Amino acid sequence: MSRRCELTGKAVLTGNLVSHSNRKTKRRFLPNLCNVTLQSDALGRSFRLRVSANALRTVEHRGGLDAFLAKASNDELAPNVLAVKREIEKKQAVAE
Repeated sequence: MSRRCELTGKAVLTGNLVSHSNRKTKRRFLPNLCNVTLQSDALGRSFRLRVSANALRTVEHRGGLDAFLAKASNDELAPNVLAVKREIEKKQAVAE
């Protein structure tokens, strides 16, 4: 399982750990990933996702998973979340 947010695409970054004597050693900056269950209002189902804490705050700020996916670009979403987005768009197109 990769260390990548399924909603925003945040992944591991690399950099240097700099000591007091200014020695540099490689280190990794890991995203703050959480296993969460998000509810889709349009589909009436819940989905288990691995998202960053920042993405979770954004989902709540935008008003839920459906609103977040409506604004999200397709290239940063994971394949399973992209399928959920398409399913929601189909459901909303039928409702109109």
